[in-house]
Amino acid sequence: MRVLDWNALDDSERTAALERPAQAVGEQVTAAVAEVLDAVRARGADAVVGYTERFDGVGREHLLLSEAEIDRAVEQVPDAVRAAIAQAAATLRTFHAPGALSPFAVDTAPGMRCERIVRPVRTVGLYVPAGSAPLPSTALMLGVPAVLAGCPEVVVCTPPTAQGTADPSVVAACVEVGIRRIAVVGGAQAVGAMAFGAGPIPRCDKIFGPGNSFVTEAKRQVAGMQGGPGIDLPAGPSEQLVIADAGANPVWVAADLLSQAEHGPDSQVVCVSDDRDLLEQVAAEVERQAAELPRAQIVAGALTASRLVLVDDLDQAVAVSNAYAPEHLILAVRAPRELLAGITAAGSIFLGDHTPESLGDYCSGTNHVLPTSGAARYTGGVNLASFQLSITVQEASPRALAQLGATAVTLARAEGLEAHARAVTRRVDASEAAAGGAR
Repeated sequence: MRVLDWNALDDSERTAALERPAQAVGEQVTAAVAEVLDAVRARGADAVVGYTERFDGVGREHLLLSEAEIDRAVEQVPDAVRAAIAQAAATLRTFHAPGALSPFAVDTAPGMRCERIVRPVRTVGLYVPAGSAPLPSTALMLGVPAVLAGCPEVVVCTPPTAQGTADPSVVAACVEVGIRRIAVVGGAQAVGAMAFGAGPIPRCDKIFGPGNSFVTEAKRQVAGMQGGPGIDLPAGPSEQLVIADAGANPVWVAADLLSQAEHGPDSQVVCVSDDRDLLEQVAAEVERQAAELPRAQIVAGALTASRLVLVDDLDQAVAVSNAYAPEHLILAVRAPRELLAGITAAGSIFLGDHTPESLGDYCSGTNHVLPTSGAARYTGGVNLASFQLSITVQEASPRALAQLGATAVTLARAEGLEAHARAVTRRVDASEAAAGGAR
């Protein structure tokens, strides 16, 4: 990693410096995903099985895990891991439970009652990555709010292991939150199965979960189809930005950068600082620590598109961060809360030297399914309300109809929509006629 002087770059160079690696291969990914989705929509489970054999090299007679397979998988998970899964689930429940949408009712005029009622999304599909690294934590992040929201039908899709089954730790996490409908399928074909339905995988009203560029593109495509499912957010390859001042510990900053770089070669990490010496120390530490990691080859791929950026001051660092809109943002500065007010775009923020992003990935209680690719400019991460629908209800008394009807009629006719107006006037006229007859 080399240091880029932000103030020595022109606008096009700044744009290039903050470009995500996945964006450079967008057309190829788009075409490949469209082919997979068309096949799954046309041939259902048969296409899903075929793509699983082609891409993952495994075949299964049944897409869903049987009860016996689930029980065997959980038994394989060490007690310490199962205890950690339970603890993480507990913190997630504690944080997410207060975030539910609340029903309310209000009289907007005499006799005009308006309400909001809340319902869970009926059928949800949860995508849990498990390619180069199984992510039981994602099963928790998605499963806990889905269950808390009371979604009637929940299915998990997760890629197969080399043995053709689901990763045991992912299965254990699903069981911990109360989900036992687990399909052994990954990639764009899993998204297609949840979008269109495929054998035992139901057609889902909304699809959740992060994934690589193919999964993210598949979610984008199905969400744009007529009658397609909703999606939580663009949650693609992992990314992290660290704002560090001269007092930051370069060893810790490097460790934070590498913690996200090891997710995959299409991940991206950025460090922004007003201190060149700190950036150079971070660069040296990244190189030293990366060589020690089991996933050093994956890290090396991610680091090719990663950046060290020198700015004039921390205010400019915040401006760079907001332009990038990172999935994860660490404020490794002496007074992190002083910078917090200026942050306008980030999926999740980690304050100070003692709050590594890894806590949010696993057990702080917040959700790690977060917007990527700059989507933090307009949306936040997954939460309990993501699994709920708010439905408005209104009920008018004859008095309210008479009082508010004139407003509706005036606005309808201003828009040239006479049928709208007459839906009101016919009722008002009938009520007035009935009142006159009664006299």
